[in-house]
Amino acid sequence: MNPVAVVGRVFLDFLAAIGRVSLFTFNGVRHAFAPPIYLRLIGRQMMVIGYYSLPVVGLTALFTGMVLALQIYLGSSRLNAESAVAWIVVLGITRELGPVLGGLMVAGRVASAMAAEIGTMRVTEQIDALTTLSTNPYKYLVAPRMIAGVVTLPALILVADIIGVMGGYLVSTQKLGFNQAIYLKNTYDFLEATDVISGLVKASVFGFIIALMGCYHGFHSKGGAQGVGRATTDAVVSASILILVANYFVTELFFSGK
Repeated sequence: MNPVAVVGRVFLDFLAAIGRVSLFTFNGVRHAFAPPIYLRLIGRQMMVIGYYSLPVVGLTALFTGMVLALQIYLGSSRLNAESAVAWIVVLGITRELGPVLGGLMVAGRVASAMAAEIGTMRVTEQIDALTTLSTNPYKYLVAPRMIAGVVTLPALILVADIIGVMGGYLVSTQKLGFNQAIYLKNTYDFLEATDVISGLVKASVFGFIIALMGCYHGFHSKGGAQGVGRATTDAVVSASILILVANYFVTELFFSGK
């Protein structure tokens, strides 16, 4: 085979995939702002994305904060800088670890479920039935999930930030011997509103990505049960990669000048 042709074919397929995702995103966002708005469907998706994801995200944040405090203490003790534990924990959780790890956990749980549900509807021709009944599939299936992802994930990550900081506080005060009042004072003094806001903005972006990838891969699945399984895997992988990519650009947006 001609290697130039292979490279060209891969490049063209990549451009075609970007075009399909862009058109799907445009249609989803357009229908999210156009009436009618299915509030009941949005509320149901908010429960699925937020409330039902709280246990796994909360446990992830708790033990992340605990391990972070322990590791920072072990490293900073070599430089006699143990006082840095409190502010590094709170900055690490609110800026990065809370939204990123929370987003990845939600992607594994929610994006796969969305892709499986919509993919099953696609291969069983239920989406075609919606079109026959004059119900727009983007309006009924995609827009509520996008809205719920953008709105719900910041609230979920805010709870995860609190739990993660509490995990670091428990390890630092109960195991490492830090004074409780001094630890809380250091946490409060070094935390700024920008740190929390940047994490919540990241959460909104991640929520949009999770909903978009779950809906996109489910919407374009084909090939029966095997195609639904492939769409589920692709949704989780693509959402996770895009979360890590978007994390860099949002961080660059907020902190490049500091």
